[in-house]
Amino acid sequence: MSDTGKLPIGVFDSGVGGLTVVRALMERLPLENIIYFGDTARVPYGVKSVATIEHFTGQITDHLLNQGVKMLIIACNTMAAVASHVVKQKAGGIPVLDVIDAGARAAVAESPSRAIGVIGTPTTINSNAYARRMHALDPNVRVYSQACPLFVPLVEEGWLDHQVTRLTAQEYLKPVLVENVDSLVLGCTHYPLIKPLLQDVVGPDVRLVDSAITVAEQAARTLNELGIANPGDSLSTYAYTVTDIPLRFQTIGERFLGRSLGTVEKVDW
Repeated sequence: MSDTGKLPIGVFDSGVGGLTVVRALMERLPLENIIYFGDTARVPYGVKSVATIEHFTGQITDHLLNQGVKMLIIACNTMAAVASHVVKQKAGGIPVLDVIDAGARAAVAESPSRAIGVIGTPTTINSNAYARRMHALDPNVRVYSQACPLFVPLVEEGWLDHQVTRLTAQEYLKPVLVENVDSLVLGCTHYPLIKPLLQDVVGPDVRLVDSAITVAEQAARTLNELGIANPGDSLSTYAYTVTDIPLRFQTIGERFLGRSLGTVEKVDW
């Protein structure tokens, strides 16, 4: 068992956003080794067809399985919404977690009024994946979804507490707040970076559900249940693999991770 424990957790995303999940994992599970894969050459996935997203997701899954991972985490809401079945099929007995399932479970578990808001990219919202998952857990919840296409570019620009971002958030959240939601799910891995601003906009009575934190909690539980947590008798290692290294990758990546990225390896497909 302890040998399996030392194997890394594989985390993947269409770009850099999933580094917020890596950050949450580092904080929650400091003994675990992590391999991160970002498909930076083919981002964004949100505008691609389901068949293409499934194909790309399958390629990344195969790559990580070849690295010998003990767990897979889909840190991309778009992939989780339309291609999680591909990952589960390929993974066999290896546990597969995803940000949508984790976020949906956390939202339903702690919503007193059963009125929950979800914000995400247009693809994630159009897939209705969060609402479907929440209704499967509790048919009585009412889910109000809102696409927020401008948040990703604003976050990548570093406008985390900018007047433009604040005004954009106020505009996007109006229809959701009218429904008196008690929880708001951050259905995109970029959004945790503007959490303080979003909390200001929604007010203290609305709980923000950060799927990066909830998936890290779920990972901790799963590793313990399966007895494959790392005993941590050596320093944990972090590896980052991407399909392209754009000019601003280091800057954006370190903002998401909250620390230095170290060595980033590029694979050619």
